[in-house]
Amino acid sequence: MERTVLLRIGAAAVLALSSFSWVGTAAAQELSPGLVSAMQRDLGLSANQAAVRVTQEAAATKTAPAAEAAAGSAFGGAWFDANSGKLVVGLTDQSKADAVRATGAETTVSTVSAAALDSTKTTIDSYSKAKAAPAAISGWRADPKSGSVVITVRPGAKSADVDAFVNQAKQAGPVTVEAGETPQTFAAGTVGGDPYYINGNTRCSIGFSVHGGFVSAGHCGGTGSSVVGWDGSAMGSFAGSSFPNNDYSFIRTGNGWWNAPVVLGWGTVSDSIVRGSWVAPVGTSVCRSGSTTHWHCGVVQGQNETVNYAQGAVYQMTGTSVCAEPGDSGGSFITGDQAQGVTSGGYGNCSGGGRTWFQPVNEILQVYGLGLVTG
Repeated sequence: MERTVLLRIGAAAVLALSSFSWVGTAAAQELSPGLVSAMQRDLGLSANQAAVRVTQEAAATKTAPAAEAAAGSAFGGAWFDANSGKLVVGLTDQSKADAVRATGAETTVSTVSAAALDSTKTTIDSYSKAKAAPAAISGWRADPKSGSVVITVRPGAKSADVDAFVNQAKQAGPVTVEAGETPQTFAAGTVGGDPYYINGNTRCSIGFSVHGGFVSAGHCGGTGSSVVGWDGSAMGSFAGSSFPNNDYSFIRTGNGWWNAPVVLGWGTVSDSIVRGSWVAPVGTSVCRSGSTTHWHCGVVQGQNETVNYAQGAVYQMTGTSVCAEPGDSGGSFITGDQAQGVTSGGYGNCSGGGRTWFQPVNEILQVYGLGLVTG
């Protein structure tokens, strides 16, 4: 246990000397060669394009809070546009455009405010809490680009239950329907690697170190479940866990284990030091680390999404184009050096691709009163 931790901290120290400060200046920054390779592989970028994009995304993420404040009640949502390299803010009132552009963002016309879309989605969420959504419905999300709540239905699925749910949802506000695969959680049976194990028979992945332990997915284990580390030694237990409705957990560690501000790169990239938890806008690149498929990247595709698992709906999730497989559950989603969330579930795999959702980390920290361990 001690030898592995020391190796991780050593790699992190090297990264600290040679890497970039992600939420820093817009000047050109040096990227880990491994990170460049991962972005080339998963996003189809050249090395130069990867470097430019990371810098642009950092600027967009810093701009987002000020841009939303400038938009006020006219705020129609925001997303990162890879073509322009800027944050785009939808506005229902174009008289706010100059103030928003002054923050560094671009603007476009929105027909529905973000607040109205969120209200529509909250109403639809309430339907599923009162009566479980049909299994053929994969989830739903507020989509500022289309100005509607998008309901995802399993391809080819047609039933009276699905029609009834969609028709009821349309009464809440603007709704569109798209086809999409059914997600599942990414827990797995015991195999080798660098995981943690719950009650001896389930493997999941560590999310982020917090003071006193680490956070992970709720479906990995219930409150009180015991946890052992990669070497089989006692690690701690679940101090809190929630699934479904949410998918998060807090594992309190002891027994000689300590908590480092590091996300493993698995030799694909340098280990990443965690420095905070800024929320990356839709359209931003994001990478995931997990004990099965290790390091993979994609983009943030949606926020405040509802995912309808077989076990029940999970709310306020973030959807991505990143792949994952069983055993990756609970693992880290990170953009630059900013923690984003813990892996929940999805569909597909890392051979043919797919989608993965994560539970945003800031909600987990708030619920359990935790603080990230940062470098």
